[in-house]
Amino acid sequence: MNSIQELFQKKDENLLSIYFTCGYPNLDDTTKVITELEKSGVDFIEVGLPYSDPLADGPTIQDSSQKALENGINLDLIFDQLKEVKGSNKTPLVLMGYLNQMLKYGEDKFCQKIVDCGIDTVILPDLPMIEFENHYKDLFEKYGITNVFLITPHTSEERIRKIDSYSKAFIYVVASASITGAKGDISNNQVTYFERIKSMNLQSNLIIGFGISDKQTFTTACNYANGTIIGSAFIKNLGKNGIDKIDDFIKPIIS
Repeated sequence: MNSIQELFQKKDENLLSIYFTCGYPNLDDTTKVITELEKSGVDFIEVGLPYSDPLADGPTIQDSSQKALENGINLDLIFDQLKEVKGSNKTPLVLMGYLNQMLKYGEDKFCQKIVDCGIDTVILPDLPMIEFENHYKDLFEKYGITNVFLITPHTSEERIRKIDSYSKAFIYVVASASITGAKGDISNNQVTYFERIKSMNLQSNLIIGFGISDKQTFTTACNYANGTIIGSAFIKNLGKNGIDKIDDFIKPIIS
C-alpha cells in the first residue's frame, strides 16, 4: 500500500493538495515550502519538477519553472533537497514531472532516486498509455512506484475505465480541457462533467485539478471528488507574499 492509499484510508473527502515548483522562489526554498505546507495542514503535496518545455502548465507555473531553472535547480539538487525532509516530513509527497526528464536522467536511476526520497507516487502527464502498458508499468512496480493518470472532459469512457483499472493512488480529474491556471468559478459544463465521472462509480479515488484556486472552487469541486489540487493560485501567492504567508493562503480554504 502506498502513501496516498494510506492517506485515503484515514480521510477520503475534502482533501487539499498543493502543487509547488521546486527551487522557487529561491533555489533553497524547496524544503522550506514543504515544511510550511505540512504545518498548514494540507493533506498531500505535489512536488513540481521545473521543466523548460511543459505540456500542461499554464503561464504562472511556466514562469515559476523558468525562474527555478535560472536559479540553478536541477534534478540532482531536487533529489538532495527532498531527502533532507524525508525523516521529518509526514505529509505524502507526489512527484509531478515529464517523461523526458526521466528518460534523460535514466529511468532506473530516476526511480531509485524517488524511492530514496520516500516518494512512491508520480504524475507524468505526457506518458502514453501504451508505453505505460508495454514498459513503465513493470518498471514502476519494480520500484514500488504508482503512476497517476489524468482524464479530461474529452476522455472516452473506455479509456477512463482502463485508467481506473490501473490506478492505485487516485485519478487526476482535469477540470477543463486547458492548461493550468485559475479560470474563475466552476461552470455548469464543468459540473456536468464532474457529475458524469462521479456517476461512473469508479473504484479509484478522484482528485480534481486545473482552475481550483480558492475556498469556493475547492468546496464545489469536493462535492464531486475526494479532493482537489491547487497550483497556480498558490504559486502566485508564494511569489507575491513569500513562504511566511503560506498558512494565510491555506487556512481560509480548509477552514
